[in-house]
Amino acid sequence: MRKSRQLLNLGRSKGFFFSNRIWTQQSSAVNSHHLRRYPQQPPSPLSSYSRRYLHATLENMARKDFSRSHYSTLQASQLGCNNPVSPVNYEVIVKGRDVISADLIPAYMHWLPLSNLDLLLPPVTPGVFFCYKKNDGVAMTPENVVKTIRKSLAKVLETFYPLAGEIVQNSQGEPELLCNNSGVEFVHAQADIELKDLDFHRPDDSVTGKLVPVINRGVLSVQVTELKCGSMIISFCIDHRVGDGHSMNMFLVSLVEIAQMKPITNIPSFRTSILNPRKPPRYDSIVDSLYMPISFLPPPPSFQDKLYSRIYYITAESIKQIQSEASSKKTKRSKLQSFTAFLWKLLAHGDDCNVSTTSRMGVVVNGRRFLDENSENVSSLMENHFGNALSIPYGTAKNEDLKTMPLNEVADEVHKFLVEATKEEHFRGLIDWVELHRPEPAVAKIYFGLKEIEGEATVVSSGQGLPITDMDFGWGKPVFGSFHVPWGSQSGYISTTPSARKNGDWVIYTHLKQKDLDLIENMARHVFTPLKHAHLSF
Repeated sequence: MRKSRQLLNLGRSKGFFFSNRIWTQQSSAVNSHHLRRYPQQPPSPLSSYSRRYLHATLENMARKDFSRSHYSTLQASQLGCNNPVSPVNYEVIVKGRDVISADLIPAYMHWLPLSNLDLLLPPVTPGVFFCYKKNDGVAMTPENVVKTIRKSLAKVLETFYPLAGEIVQNSQGEPELLCNNSGVEFVHAQADIELKDLDFHRPDDSVTGKLVPVINRGVLSVQVTELKCGSMIISFCIDHRVGDGHSMNMFLVSLVEIAQMKPITNIPSFRTSILNPRKPPRYDSIVDSLYMPISFLPPPPSFQDKLYSRIYYITAESIKQIQSEASSKKTKRSKLQSFTAFLWKLLAHGDDCNVSTTSRMGVVVNGRRFLDENSENVSSLMENHFGNALSIPYGTAKNEDLKTMPLNEVADEVHKFLVEATKEEHFRGLIDWVELHRPEPAVAKIYFGLKEIEGEATVVSSGQGLPITDMDFGWGKPVFGSFHVPWGSQSGYISTTPSARKNGDWVIYTHLKQKDLDLIENMARHVFTPLKHAHLSF
C-alpha cells in the first residue's frame, strides 16, 4: 500500500443571490435614531430568470439567519432549543439589547463606496465566538465584562467608524456604506448551561441562534453571554460585504487593545481607491473560469441537500504527517495545501461509484501580500486594508483519479490552481473584470450551481490568523474560539483555526452534507476528532 493511502485509511472508526439592490440590507426595527437616506434608484434590469434564481439562492444561503430573526426582536426573551436529537437542550435569556455608537466621530455623514472586490461578496454574515472560563482571580463579573465590552466598542468605533454605519443602495443599485454612526447592536444574554456541557462539536444545536448574534441592523453585532458556571462567551457577527477575515481580526485585536488601554497598533485603511480598476481594464481568461455574472447562473437544482456544521480537532502530529505525505523530495507543500489535498482525496470516496463523477476543491486566497508587491506605500495600505481582498480559485478532477493518486500528486493539483491566483496580476485582473461587468452583480462560480457540470464543491479557508491568544480583555485568554458560518450554499465550507493551546493543533469548522460528515468520521476519524471539552485550553 502506498504511503499516501496509509494516513487516509488507518484507524477507521468502528462505529464560509439577489441583485445588488436586493443585497442591500434594509433598516431594522432596532434603531437608536433614524437618519434620512438619499433617494434610491432602481438597479439595472435583470432577466426574470436570473432574479428568480437569485431569490431562491439567497433565501437558501440566509435561511438559518432568517429562521432565527424572530428572536432578535425580543428584549427579554427565552431562546430555547427544541431539537429532540440535541444532546443538550438549554435556554438563552436576552437580558438586554442596546445600540452602541462611536463616542467621537465627524459630525457629518458620508458614503463609502465598496471596492470591486467587495462587490463579489453576497450578504452572508460569518460569526466568531470566544469562550472564557470563570477566573476567580480577576474581576470577571457579568457586569464588569459587559461594561468593558460596551465601553471598548464605543471607543474602537471611532477608528473603525464604517462598522457603525449601514449598507444602502447607490444610484446604480449597488451596495455601499453609509457612515452615519447609527451604531452596532449589542446583546447581553444569559444561558442556562455550563461551559463543560456545551456540545461544540455540533454547533447547529449548541451555538446557532444562541451564542452568536444575528445582524438585525447595520453591519456588525456583538453578544456577551453569561453561563451558569460563571464562564462567559463573547461573539461577533459581521456582514461579509464590508470585510473579510483579515479585516475582522484587525478589529478584534484593536478592540482588545482599547480594553487594555493601549493605542491601536494597526490603524485600518478604508481607502478603496487602492483597489481601483486600471485604464483600460484588462484581465486573463482564467477569471472567466472562476467568476460569472448572475445572468449566467444555471437553473437551480430541483432538490438541495441540507448542510450541517461540525467542529473537529486535529493534532499537530496529524497535520505534520499529512504535510509529509503531500510533499515530495523536491517540493515541500504548505500545511494548508497539504490539508486541502487530503480533504479532496478523502471526499472523493463519497461519490456514487460513477467513474466519470468529478468534484471541485477551492481555496480562499488573501490577495493583500500580492497586491502590495510593487510599492512600499501601497504595501502598508494593503496590509491594513479593511474590506475584502479575496479570490477563490478552484480545481476540478475525477473522483476515481483522486482516489488512486498518491497524496503528493493531489497536492500538485491543488498547487496548480492556486499558483494562478497567487500573484498581483490575478487580483488586478479580477478588479478589472468586475468593472467591466458592473453594475450587474457577479459571483464566485464555486459557490453556485455547477454541480451537474463540474461536480460537488468544497471551499477551504485558512483562519490561522484568528487572534485567539490575543483576546484577553482583562480576565484571561479564551479557552476556545471558532468561526461559525452556517450559510445555506450547496458548496461545502471548511475553515482551519489555531487551537487556544498554542501547540500547533488545529480546530476545524466544517459545514458539509451529511454524507460527507459520515465519510470523514468513518474513514478519517483518527485525524478528525470530534471536538470535546478536553480539547479546550484549561
